[in-house]
Amino acid sequence: MTLGFAVLLGLIQALTEFLPVSSSGHLSILQNLFGMEKVGQVDVLPDVMLHFGTLISVAVMYRRDILDMMKAFAGLFRRRRREAPTEGEAGRGSARLILLVAVGTLPLLAVLPVREYVESLYGSLTFVGAALIATGLVLFVSDRAEKGEKRESSATLVDALLVGCLQAAATAPGISRSGMTVSCGLLRGFDRDFAVRFSFILSIPAVLGANALSLAKAVRGGIDVSLLPIYLAGVAVAAAAGCFAIKLVRVLAAKDRFGRFSYYCWIVGAGVLIASFFI
Repeated sequence: MTLGFAVLLGLIQALTEFLPVSSSGHLSILQNLFGMEKVGQVDVLPDVMLHFGTLISVAVMYRRDILDMMKAFAGLFRRRRREAPTEGEAGRGSARLILLVAVGTLPLLAVLPVREYVESLYGSLTFVGAALIATGLVLFVSDRAEKGEKRESSATLVDALLVGCLQAAATAPGISRSGMTVSCGLLRGFDRDFAVRFSFILSIPAVLGANALSLAKAVRGGIDVSLLPIYLAGVAVAAAAGCFAIKLVRVLAAKDRFGRFSYYCWIVGAGVLIASFFI
């Protein structure tokens, strides 16, 4: 892998990971249409590193929420030992957010038994094209949903579970994780800022879990230490571009323009479906 290729992959990974256009779908298109080697096909470590870069983006952009959740989690153990007084409203909100994230992460467990089948879908342009069109449809509908007011204090466990189910569905290429989870939140009556915030915070355990599995595979296959500087450059680009993408999604969702990406998904999806008949 060259430095330029690592930078390109970092940009693609970050922008398509957070913008509702499916990073996995775009990587599949590059692999199948342009003969570009899929990240992780030969060396798994680049895939792990790039996802780590986008994880840094979420940690930076939502550092206050993450810190408050860590304090609330630690407070649970202190209260059991009667070392802490009753928590304030902010602490209760963070504790509630921990519960919502935990419930929303559960559906990913159902993907583990069929992980190999899901990965095989990367080779199907027909599936990727259809999935992008479906993603666009969900974006289009959710953008027209009435503005809700649910936040961590009022969102239900059913809400979190449904968002988590769509996150699990988004492990398939062409289905956008951010598009599905934010859209589901909007349709369930989430406040627009909270819908985006919950979507990205919910991605943290998902990325950590996937990276743990991939890292174990990378270690077993051997790591070329000489390429680490190039990988780190990709991580830096992914982290910086990821912060920009998160800011953009927040602005567009607040202005009721999140669904504008539906047109992009439809155009790319239709193009991929047409191309699939000639490949």
